[in-house]
Amino acid sequence: MKITLKVQRFNPQIDMEPHYNSFTIEVEPNERILDCLNKIRWTQDSSLAFRMSCAHGICGSDGLTINNQSALACQKLVKDYDYTKEIVIEPLKYFEVVKDLIVNLNPFFERIESITPKEASNPSIFMLEQERIQTIEERRRFDDALKCILCGCCYGACPVMTEQDQEFIGPAAILREQRYIFDSRTTTINERLQILKKPHGVWGCKSYYVCTVVCPKNIKVTEAILRTKKKIIQEQSKVK
Repeated sequence: MKITLKVQRFNPQIDMEPHYNSFTIEVEPNERILDCLNKIRWTQDSSLAFRMSCAHGICGSDGLTINNQSALACQKLVKDYDYTKEIVIEPLKYFEVVKDLIVNLNPFFERIESITPKEASNPSIFMLEQERIQTIEERRRFDDALKCILCGCCYGACPVMTEQDQEFIGPAAILREQRYIFDSRTTTINERLQILKKPHGVWGCKSYYVCTVVCPKNIKVTEAILRTKKKIIQEQSKVK
């Protein structure tokens, strides 16, 4: 069968602003959106730029906006969409476009690095006389967060980023901190909580749940953020 992909294009060397090109290709319903993009590049336009690596939903390289929703191109199939109409492919929202579907992810990773306490990199913290024992129940408290592959889909879907607070650290950063805050082995919990309490931190989240909807690893991101907020409130009540 034939389908049409409407792809956003932008080459900063020659374009003043983004535009769209439509490509009609022959595909099967079970083929991935990533397969479609590769067919376009191989058979119609070799200049089309997009990221890909493992193509199995592990590396998180091919995060895109497909029909106005963040997703991994390697996970979404043609049959997941109404292919009787054009399927619109755009770069992740809120990121600077480098070329076509490739975005600059540096601000995303900088946000994640910015919430890590300096003490966490101190080798002396890890110089212990014996192994830290952790129960299965303790591990379950942050198991979900460990599935994050830092694809940026939650960041590109979060309404807060454009509507209310463009400096908001984003869902992925809070999720990463939640992983350490609820880890019984962490020695910098208070420092991490103090960082999250700063402007543009955890309270910037307005619980739209969009991050949970688009997460390719089915992580309950919003629930993790709410648990972190509750943890901060509990710690504040102890001080009082």
